[in-house]
Amino acid sequence: MTLRVALFATCLGDTLFPDTCRSVVRLLERLGCAVDFPLSQTCCGQMHFNTGYRDETVPLVRRLGESFAGYDAVVAPSGSCAAMVRDIYPKLLESDLPGRMYELSEFLVDVLGVTDVGAYFPHRVTYHPTCHSLRMLGVGEKPLALLRAVKGLDLVELPAAETCCGFGGTFALKNSETSTAMLGDKMTSVLDTGAEVLTAGDNSCLMHIGGGLSRLRTGVRTVHLADILASTEEEPWLATP
Repeated sequence: MTLRVALFATCLGDTLFPDTCRSVVRLLERLGCAVDFPLSQTCCGQMHFNTGYRDETVPLVRRLGESFAGYDAVVAPSGSCAAMVRDIYPKLLESDLPGRMYELSEFLVDVLGVTDVGAYFPHRVTYHPTCHSLRMLGVGEKPLALLRAVKGLDLVELPAAETCCGFGGTFALKNSETSTAMLGDKMTSVLDTGAEVLTAGDNSCLMHIGGGLSRLRTGVRTVHLADILASTEEEPWLATP
């Protein structure tokens, strides 16, 4: 039976990282899923909820539930947004969406039952486990299992991997000095690995860390997990200038 899967692009995916969304679609279709992108989807409401606008979050919760009605599963290239739906939505509104919402790596491993997705990525890579995927979703070793199965990929362990990068959405705005210090520690860990590429399951964290790495002209690139897994020998990932 072919699974009917909806892509939850998320705000960052829709506005800043559409290529990652395309990678998710290519990957899931390659694995036999029927993927759709409901145009009525909107923000999950995490920013509103985290800044105290609980009542304003509810209409977004309701809208997202309506947008993804009828699909077997909803997959997001973001542990942060997936965790918002899974952990917070049941506290706001009765909905069956939390039970069908998955972060990409857990959908691949837990639902499709695969770790080798036929990917090819001949680069030295280190992985940053983002806070929400690690602590709220409990994805654990799933992303690492997927990366270890990628042909040509040299995976190196990130020192102090489980420490936060300092982004945290509005945390970086409200606590900029602390956020910058945390970013500095994370960049030091990344550079200590000698990796060419830093990957993670959330573009928000990659944007934060990547901005710091770029300003220092380190040459280390940030690439979302979905972009690595979608890369094949026939259609390899290519670095942008």
